[in-house]
Amino acid sequence: MTFDPPRLLLIDSYDSFTFNLASLFRRSIPGCCIHILKNDRLSISDLLPHLRHFSAIVVGPGPGSPDNTEDIGLVRDLWNVSEQYMLPIFGVCLGLQSLALADGAELHRLPIVKHGQISHVVHTGHSLFEGVGRVEAVRYHSLHVTLLPGGSIEPLAWADDEPENGRIVMAIEHRTWPFWAVQYHPESACTAGGGPEVVANFWRLAQQWTHKHGRKTSPWCESARRVFGPSWPHASPLHQSLRYSFPPALSVNTIVVDAPTISVTNICDILGANDEQQPFVLLDSAARPGRFSIIASMLPTSLQITYNVDDPFVGLARGTAVTYEKLGDHNIWSWLASFMYTRKAGGGRPEIPFWGGLIGLLSYEVGVCSLGVAPRSRNDPNRKHPHPDVNFAFIERSIVVDNLTGKIYVQSIIPNDDTWLVETSVLVQEQPDAVHQECLPLHDQETVSHATVILPDKDRYISNIKQAMDHLFRGNSYELCLTAHTRIQTSSKSSWNRYKTLRRTNPAPHSAFLRLSPTTFLSSSPERFLSFSRPPDAIYQLRPIKGTIRKGPDVDRAYAERALAGSPKEVAENLMIVDLIRHDLHSVVGEGVTVQQFCAVEEYETVWQLVSVIEGQSSSEKSSGWDVLRSSLPPGSMTGAPKKRSVEILQDLEESDRSLYSGVFGYWCVGGGGDWAVTIRSAFRHDDPNVQPADEKWVVGAGGAITALSDPESEWDEMVIKLQSVLRTFD
Repeated sequence: MTFDPPRLLLIDSYDSFTFNLASLFRRSIPGCCIHILKNDRLSISDLLPHLRHFSAIVVGPGPGSPDNTEDIGLVRDLWNVSEQYMLPIFGVCLGLQSLALADGAELHRLPIVKHGQISHVVHTGHSLFEGVGRVEAVRYHSLHVTLLPGGSIEPLAWADDEPENGRIVMAIEHRTWPFWAVQYHPESACTAGGGPEVVANFWRLAQQWTHKHGRKTSPWCESARRVFGPSWPHASPLHQSLRYSFPPALSVNTIVVDAPTISVTNICDILGANDEQQPFVLLDSAARPGRFSIIASMLPTSLQITYNVDDPFVGLARGTAVTYEKLGDHNIWSWLASFMYTRKAGGGRPEIPFWGGLIGLLSYEVGVCSLGVAPRSRNDPNRKHPHPDVNFAFIERSIVVDNLTGKIYVQSIIPNDDTWLVETSVLVQEQPDAVHQECLPLHDQETVSHATVILPDKDRYISNIKQAMDHLFRGNSYELCLTAHTRIQTSSKSSWNRYKTLRRTNPAPHSAFLRLSPTTFLSSSPERFLSFSRPPDAIYQLRPIKGTIRKGPDVDRAYAERALAGSPKEVAENLMIVDLIRHDLHSVVGEGVTVQQFCAVEEYETVWQLVSVIEGQSSSEKSSGWDVLRSSLPPGSMTGAPKKRSVEILQDLEESDRSLYSGVFGYWCVGGGGDWAVTIRSAFRHDDPNVQPADEKWVVGAGGAITALSDPESEWDEMVIKLQSVLRTFD
């Protein structure tokens, strides 16, 4: 005789913490299966016949208001089902508010919004809190409820927000029906005491009610599977294109050179970085804690892959010859996965991260489309951007510089390429010693020029900040990363020399110089987005930065600790992104997600930063780094949370596509590993091969996380300060 495991239906209101909640329930109710359903996918009449398959429902959090049908979907109908269909329900945040409103409660705005903040929760010690001790809970809400006196809802817990908000209800239960809910977020990384303990109590209470009322669940069947799909977690559709168990198609050949005094820029000089007519690729660890710099040695036949989000084809260029391949049944993600599937390589040196493969750029809009948000109309000239949304070179020859050990790895995945390997390794060794960077002039004569800088309109930007804050107070988002483009017009100069100036004035661990027509891209990004090691047993790591302070004579570690880790605002911003990233990672790898570091102050070349580290590892080969990258874009640190709703709001507020800014750049190695950085502290220009302008036009993006605690003038000042690290490159 076989027994079905307990099945839970999790109603997702388009939140960015849903998979964290799924993971919490999987850990707290061993052996359970969880199916996730968007709140607008089925009507209540379509859902009711299938409830017999489920042991309980979890109503997750979400943006918006419980009195708005578009925000709440079928959730409002769950509280009024007949006894025939009734089953235990646990609500979180929006779920609690919806349950309370169904009983006649009043909905109010909090005078002081609680987004990413931790509160002490006082509880009754019974029902959901039986045996539960002290609760420190993370809150993400701008709305709260006042219960109907003498109604059917009984309060179980409160937060004392005196003097700002007063006493706020944090947990409730229905006096008659099997409904329980909490206002705080039990799934948050920083909730202590009110997470697994409360969920376990819910399950105990749910089983007691089920047994008392003689409710039986029906076995899972094919019709239910067609409606709800597989339980979470399940394999990504890209997985079939990413099997790394077969023998590699290519071999990596490497020569190792000991040359601790040779500089990365000298190597680039000899490989033609200064030739504006030729492509060039450099991913540069120009400052600690970066370590490896990757330099491509491009061939005239090196393949360049381009794609725009509204195109049904991929562009393939080798030199001046360009062809177009229809995507057909593929999307861009599965097309690239299939491309790399046939180009797996082995035999490279395991101590270095890159053997060859794709290097390039992904725009912000690629991630927007992955969320199911329609891109801006490319027919609108005010919104169109000229840069490909996907722009990769496939690198067969490369030089990897280990900036820690001084070793240089000259490598190729081209068969019988020994002559190039030997000649290049000799050439590298013959280069003169590196000149100390501090001895070089800040700007050489060739790069000095007068630039016209067009900042965003200040009044418009501040107006957008105020509109963003209004969205936060209305519950539409917890945090919005508002950005704008600054445009620079300057006389034509060597882009490579501009990059070397940027490298000296703002050295960063994730710097880059990419000249991939029609784009020239300079970056001094401090923020790694995602790295993933080679399979099998790959580890996926994300390192969000929220909180930065520039070094100075009086700004030592102790000062930085107080200013960053000691700031409730900075920690709240960081926590929101940590919880969002955990959700993105859980969506791909399942339960194997941990916060390895929370809000630690790290030292960089010119700044102190507040950095968290989130890692994931799948228990099977059902996921890959490419899956994680696709599911994590656009970077949460550049959108806010919940991600989808935040992106939609930002599209209305911002004037144009973000283009490359707020996207990512990096590599996907033929060995299966990868490393991607967030495109910030960067500049890019469009190179029209048919025009030789006297002036260059560059774009620099900047912005900041808008929270309920933001001051519009201060946010404007912060955005302008962020620009300075790049603007100095243009004198």
